[in-house]
Amino acid sequence: MQQQPQSLPRRHMLAGSAVALASVGLASFTRGAVAQAAPKPMPAYVSWKEPSNFIVHSNTTIETRRSAFGTSVITPSEQLYIRNNLPAPDSAIVTDRDAWEIAVEGVKNPRKLSLRELKTLGVETTAMVLQCSGNGRGYFPSKPSGTPWQVGAAGCVIWSGVPVRLVAQALGGVGEGMKYMTGTGGEKLPEGLDPKSVIVERSVPTSAMADALLAWEMNGQPIPLAHGGPLRLIVPGYTGVNNIKYIKELAFTAKETDARIMSHGYRLSPPGAKGDPSQPSVQEMSVKSWINSPNADQGPVKAGTVQILGVAFGGLNAVAKVEVSLDGGKSWASGRFVGPDLGKYAWRQFVFVAKMPAGEFTLASRATDSAGNVQPEQRVENAGGFNNTSWADHAVKVTVA
Repeated sequence: MQQQPQSLPRRHMLAGSAVALASVGLASFTRGAVAQAAPKPMPAYVSWKEPSNFIVHSNTTIETRRSAFGTSVITPSEQLYIRNNLPAPDSAIVTDRDAWEIAVEGVKNPRKLSLRELKTLGVETTAMVLQCSGNGRGYFPSKPSGTPWQVGAAGCVIWSGVPVRLVAQALGGVGEGMKYMTGTGGEKLPEGLDPKSVIVERSVPTSAMADALLAWEMNGQPIPLAHGGPLRLIVPGYTGVNNIKYIKELAFTAKETDARIMSHGYRLSPPGAKGDPSQPSVQEMSVKSWINSPNADQGPVKAGTVQILGVAFGGLNAVAKVEVSLDGGKSWASGRFVGPDLGKYAWRQFVFVAKMPAGEFTLASRATDSAGNVQPEQRVENAGGFNNTSWADHAVKVTVA
């Protein structure tokens, strides 16, 4: 059913709260300044990506521009962000992909399996949101250390591979008392350092095995080296750091790994504090949405009927609905999902059609998941700038002329 444009009362021309205005105004200024600069060249290992689609923060942190997200559900590989905790391994590892080996431990019959062998055990395809734990960090006024991501450290990707549960079954089942599934990445570690201080090794509850994959394909093609090929652990509904690239070991363990990236990194620490094992770990994602178009990068919007477009997802739950505000959250109206529903872990594109006269507007979106959880107005303050789902932070200020 065609959505009718929403008429805009004069009161909607007012901006939202002072907090929302301050955060959105600053973000809009920053995005506008970035958009005017010539795009930085892409690092050699991702030279196949189009530079104009990205904000290059560093060689290992590359953000998709808000204006680069299209209206299709799936994010093309050429538009997907990059976040690597360590430099990518040598490209030789994807020369003979099927020869890659992974050690599986904590099962009745532990052993190494080649990718060639994994492909005989089963196959499944899952669409899911891949999102860096720090996506939205750039909106924290405390300016946490780390990449100041806005919205572009996320994408919706289709993964194909063998379900982890089938691998465990083929090896006799998970051992007794194994509460965690621990993945270890295959990056080359810097010499002269304690391996546990730098290795990418993360533990998630064993229950996450239900939908987890050992994936070898992304968006219909072999996983690029930059995104974790030849083999990546995919844990739907969990933040990107838990989706281990170049996975070389999958262990079912009684305790979490003591690797520093787990014990002290990616912890929800109070502002000013350092991470430690007593604090909650950054793992599951929760309900979130944002508007991609119009936005400040695109310049003034022409008065009249405006298509407001964005994405919404539920993390571990399906997204159930999304609302849009034209006045910084003073009032809300229902948006309409467009495109196919690719399952509870994927995002949904949405549209809201509004008749907008000339003026200044603060556009915001607010999603609700299938369990009734509503995207919050405010972020949860933490030292690392993690898990920002605030709709006020992600709002955009636009000019209609």
